[in-house]
Amino acid sequence: MNYIVRLVPLKDWLVRLEPLFRRHYAEMTRRLESLGLEVSPYNPRVDKYLEASIGGWLLTFVLEVDNVLAGYSQIYLTNDMHNRDSIAKEDTIYVLPEYRNGCGRLLARAVHQELRARGVKRLEVTTATDLRVSKWLERMGYKHTAHCMTLVLEESRHVRTESAASA
Repeated sequence: MNYIVRLVPLKDWLVRLEPLFRRHYAEMTRRLESLGLEVSPYNPRVDKYLEASIGGWLLTFVLEVDNVLAGYSQIYLTNDMHNRDSIAKEDTIYVLPEYRNGCGRLLARAVHQELRARGVKRLEVTTATDLRVSKWLERMGYKHTAHCMTLVLEESRHVRTESAASA
């Protein structure tokens, strides 16, 4: 098999990546809804993604396996507000289920290599789509540093609360 991971301009790859974005969102939605969380329909802020990419603070990586687009990752570059360190935050990392046989490791290593070359000190990742990824990340050297908790503040956009009804 021929594997290629590369850093690409989002504007040039958006049309090709869109089907993967949708599959990733659907997979994440199924998991969150299985926990009883309502997830809003897929409706990305494409203009803001493109703005961030053109501005140089959103990196888009693609993974191709035998000329098939099999995965992607988007990483935000920023600075730690407390000490100004250059850090990165994962927006998404996704590999199609049929390619989850080590391809994710290749994608992650390419991301790590690029971030190191840019002087980034830390990469923060959230595993929302599949919690089993946490074990895989630990084997790659990631440290468990926090718990992510979610509080649903709005039951549904279609339900009026008493305060809204009386306003």
